[in-house]
Amino acid sequence: MKRNPITWITGGVLVVIFVLMLFTFQVRQTEIAVVTTFGKYSRSITEPGFQTRLPWPIQKVYTFDNRIQVSGNQFGQTITRDQINLLATVYVGWRVVDPQLFLVSLGGDALKAEQNLEKTVLAKQYETIAKHDFSELVSTNRQELKFDLIEKEIVDGISNTVRTAYGIQICFAGIKQLGLPESISSKVFDRMKSERLALIKKYQAEGEKDAQGIRSDADLQANIILADAQAKAIKIVSDADAQVSEYYKVMQQNPELAKFLFQRKALENSLSNRTTLIIDQQTPPFNLMRQAVGGGK
Repeated sequence: MKRNPITWITGGVLVVIFVLMLFTFQVRQTEIAVVTTFGKYSRSITEPGFQTRLPWPIQKVYTFDNRIQVSGNQFGQTITRDQINLLATVYVGWRVVDPQLFLVSLGGDALKAEQNLEKTVLAKQYETIAKHDFSELVSTNRQELKFDLIEKEIVDGISNTVRTAYGIQICFAGIKQLGLPESISSKVFDRMKSERLALIKKYQAEGEKDAQGIRSDADLQANIILADAQAKAIKIVSDADAQVSEYYKVMQQNPELAKFLFQRKALENSLSNRTTLIIDQQTPPFNLMRQAVGGGK
């Protein structure tokens, strides 16, 4: 009985796939791996791609996630350099960089890695905070805070330890939470309130000083302007008085002309607006109109 060629091809493909599954494996972009032979370390693989192996139980492949993991500890109570009790929570970012050491030391267990890392971080947290004053962690003055420095000291203090012990690299650390024991909370808040009030008084004093300077400068400028205006006014009045004196001298020489000019000015002022007047034609200065019409008769 002849078999269908398609059946032969399908069977061959399945055999090839089975062989590939036995003798190859894939390391993904987010993984690193360790290959053991009869339970002993054989090689580490840190680059993604397809790799060859001998089938189980001769060789076994352990893969680990090499992306950054974030772990945090519980509130830990410590004492600052100025002897103030403080509660703090620190988190760290870590990743596996030595798969062989990670497998040997922790059995490749990420949960066990977090537990051991928490103890190491907590110990370093106590040691680091103890070298800093409370005001470097809790203060109304931003310039006193030293979070970046403290976090860097924690990273530097544990990086070498966990790298050589567990094959883990510490990527970063951060202070997640700060707290105060109930027994000292009120004292700290009172101190912070006092610091805030002191800042308010300082800013008020500086503001009052600036305002006083502005008022003094404004008063000085106003006095200068007034003095200048008064000087100009005095000059104008003096010039006007001099001109009036000249006019008086001219008018004294010709009284009839002076009388005529005064009456003319008065007539112009009275006729500047539309006004109806009932007057005697002999009344100065309206007698000028009569003279102009009658030719002086």
